[in-house]
Amino acid sequence: MKIHNPFRLALVATLGVGLGIMLIQGLQSLSTILLYVGTALFISLGLDPVVSWLERRGLARWLAVTIAILAVLGLVTGIVLIIVPVLVEQIGQLVRQITYIVNRGTFIDDIREWSLATFPTLQIDDVLDFVNGWLTDNIDTISEGVVGLTLSVAQGLFGAFIVLVLTIYLTASTPSLKSALYRVVPASKRTGFTNIAEQITDSVGYYVMGQITLAAINGVLSAVFLTIIDAPYPAVLAVVAFLGSMIPLVGTISGSTVIALTCLIPGLGSPTTAIIAAVYYLVYMQIEAYVLSPRIMSRAVSVPGGVVVVAALAGGALLGLLGALIAIPVAASILIIYRQVLIPRMNAR
Repeated sequence: MKIHNPFRLALVATLGVGLGIMLIQGLQSLSTILLYVGTALFISLGLDPVVSWLERRGLARWLAVTIAILAVLGLVTGIVLIIVPVLVEQIGQLVRQITYIVNRGTFIDDIREWSLATFPTLQIDDVLDFVNGWLTDNIDTISEGVVGLTLSVAQGLFGAFIVLVLTIYLTASTPSLKSALYRVVPASKRTGFTNIAEQITDSVGYYVMGQITLAAINGVLSAVFLTIIDAPYPAVLAVVAFLGSMIPLVGTISGSTVIALTCLIPGLGSPTTAIIAAVYYLVYMQIEAYVLSPRIMSRAVSVPGGVVVVAALAGGALLGLLGALIAIPVAASILIIYRQVLIPRMNAR
């Protein structure tokens, strides 16, 4: 019996390691799908307070879900319709300008003259020869990069469609999914588990809706203010402010910095406009931090500042922008479990 024990132990250990490797490889293969599901679940939990509010007003759940989804699609469509025409216009101007310069036949000579006038000590001929040689040697890599970018855009659009479908399904079936999950828990612990789970889902939903509300306030006020001070492309910059406010911790200040620097670009804005915009956003960030956010986020679980920083950095490192967005609700959920499960158990000992 003792002779076979080492062999049995080695066999079990080998099978365990192999099973672990297969599980890790399976998770890596399903990482994109899991990301889609996680994104859809995050959005559906954010829409659930809106759907519940509409249901309390007497609407059927399918109608409430339809209204909420249409509102989200309308918001995304509005942002696209604001940004795309400006991008098309700017790209068209750039293409026309490049075409005009190339058709003149003096493009290289113009670059040489400008470089010699600006940087007299620069060996411009050597630089041009180096650039030309690099482009010639790496034309295949550049072409592959362009093809890869096109495929990435197509994959992103397909992913957005999958997330939309999953969001509709998860939002419509949230009560049944919760009920099925609660029935898995033993009856003796089901009440406590249901209470904590409802707090977690409500906290995530209120956080998402609160963040969207803050972003909408920033976007609307930015559109009005930037129009008044005659900033360049106020609608586009308002969208930048809205999207920036969606990012926790650093989003508002990042979006404000981009807007102020855009107002500083010669030919588009002026230093005076940039200074006015910078002062406005400094004041707005104080109002948002001390007036708007405490009131709008009052129903979401508060997370200490240090935990917010660590959670956002960890989430961003793991899942990029999406990770930074969902990190704070996840941290809030862990705090709920810590306060209502772990601490009572430790005090009971």
